[in-house]
Amino acid sequence: MIESATERDLPAIRALLVRLHLPLAGIDEHLPNILVVRQGDQIVGTAALEFFPDGALLRSVAVEPQEQGRRLGHQLTNAALGVASEQKADAVFLLTTTAERFFPRFGFERITRDQVPRSVRNSVEFQSACPASAIVMRKQLR
Repeated sequence: MIESATERDLPAIRALLVRLHLPLAGIDEHLPNILVVRQGDQIVGTAALEFFPDGALLRSVAVEPQEQGRRLGHQLTNAALGVASEQKADAVFLLTTTAERFFPRFGFERITRDQVPRSVRNSVEFQSACPASAIVMRKQLR
């Protein structure tokens, strides 16, 4: 079951992101928009959104390696896109160094950094957390 993260979940979320080599910068500031999947008491997956005037940034989509292949990443991504749509985001952007083949199945397309609105490009993810070599993708919602 996918649910909103709570403050007590932050240590487990951070640990999962570290294990999967994903950036931690800014994650705590977006607690209201972090989704998690639990298996018993354990968090086995997460996805987060950051909202800006010109769109949303999908980040920190992560599933424990032993749980991969069970479609949890799909469920988390769809749930996050649903939240972005509910919040009236026109588009969702993401940066990835490893999952450029995963996200097109959700309607994401590869774009250039200069096609990303300034408010999103000013995020920690774009400014410092992800390398300049990261692939940029966008999904139009409206």
